[in-house]
Amino acid sequence: VARALSERYGVGPGDRVAILAANRPEWIVTFWATVSLGAIAVGLNGWWAGQEIRYGLGDCAPSLLVGDRKRLARLPGDPGVPVIEMEREFAALEQHAPGAALPEVPIDEDDPACILYTSGTTGQPKGALNTHRGILALLGLQFFHGARQLMLAARQGAAASAAGGAAPNPPCALITTPLFHVSGLYTGAVMMLATGARTVWRSGRFDPSKVMSLIERERVTSWGPMGTMAYRVIHHPDVGRYDLSSITNIGSGGAPISAELQEQMRKIFPGARRSLGLGYGLTECTALATLAFGEELERHPGTVGRPLPTVVLEIRDPQGRALDEGQEGEICIRSPLVMREYWRKPAETAEVLAAGRWLRTGDVGRIEDGRLFVNARARDLILRGGENIYPTEIEQRLEAHAEVREAAVLGVDHEELGQEVKAVVVPIDGASPDPDALASWVAEGLAAFKVPSHWELRTEPLPRNAAGKVLKQVLTGAAENTFIED
Repeated sequence: VARALSERYGVGPGDRVAILAANRPEWIVTFWATVSLGAIAVGLNGWWAGQEIRYGLGDCAPSLLVGDRKRLARLPGDPGVPVIEMEREFAALEQHAPGAALPEVPIDEDDPACILYTSGTTGQPKGALNTHRGILALLGLQFFHGARQLMLAARQGAAASAAGGAAPNPPCALITTPLFHVSGLYTGAVMMLATGARTVWRSGRFDPSKVMSLIERERVTSWGPMGTMAYRVIHHPDVGRYDLSSITNIGSGGAPISAELQEQMRKIFPGARRSLGLGYGLTECTALATLAFGEELERHPGTVGRPLPTVVLEIRDPQGRALDEGQEGEICIRSPLVMREYWRKPAETAEVLAAGRWLRTGDVGRIEDGRLFVNARARDLILRGGENIYPTEIEQRLEAHAEVREAAVLGVDHEELGQEVKAVVVPIDGASPDPDALASWVAEGLAAFKVPSHWELRTEPLPRNAAGKVLKQVLTGAAENTFIED
């Protein structure tokens, strides 16, 4: 496939190859073929609507788009770039040069390898450019953690065998996160290949029954449920019908996990009680910065762990000064994991990469006894089921509706999803828009997970400060005595 990309389409160092598809083998093969050429693999969000896909293509300006039929159908007309449909045309790439060696292309550690899109700190998605160095650094950290888990499993297996029990199951990882996420691509596709683990992939909408059936049938030993996946399995009425005992390693991230949910996970997956893990990271730092697992997480369920090797954390005040332990401020990260830049966005890059390549995460937290506790998101992001949602996109879409004067979008707490999207809408004079119609309007332009679940129609203007900024803390009732401009 690498030979075909190079010889048929002229893909070379620095060129972008955009991938738009559900989880499937062709996604992974395209990624490896692209990076082996010194080119940049671009994972476009497979949940995006047509308008969002066009934005991504315009932003990364790829030499080629490789996609599946369902997602390409969201792009009627000429996408402005050569297209390979996986179902119809990918086989020709595989047959281009059977048995050929990979092209010999010199690649430096700090060369760009992959662009994955994140909401970042502004309304439009931004492409976080991860380097070969960053991905390899992540691989090293996961080997570091995985080696400890394998040693633990080996001891448990030896003890079981000595006692006449069954031999441990060979490593098998279930991947239920999409490949356009850091966890699906860098952990599921890269790290699992490097460790030699067998992988079982889910494609399409998450289904807890099918996931439990896969765990039982394939004797899955490792699973990284993101967002609400663990919640949906644990609370499924048929959870007791499946044999989930093969799971010896389970970890999560992407959404807060309460102490209660952690304990429920230990009960449902008793084989992973000593290896339950919870991490913290961002796409901008190649997925991972801290990790808490096992007994330490059990003792301190509110932490997301200690910095991993090569990672340095600081909590800083608004002026960028480091704060003492226990004080609350912005979480900042320095590591080879930190992205090189936001693709072709120097101003936005300068906002988040401080002197010394310190990444300003925009998240608020504190450090106690070396452990990181994430208190809130300083950025105006909504975290729904592990997906970052920036309110500006939804507000702009709503305000384009003929019956809407202004709108504010915010997150509301939800037991399963972490947060849900709420829209506060001020209609134009004399209008009474139906929330279902507004939801359909949003869904026509944005991905389904961005459509508000809660609606509030108000006749009063939105509360704003002297600079014209909407005071969302007033809308949520978090601030009672705040100056509101008349």
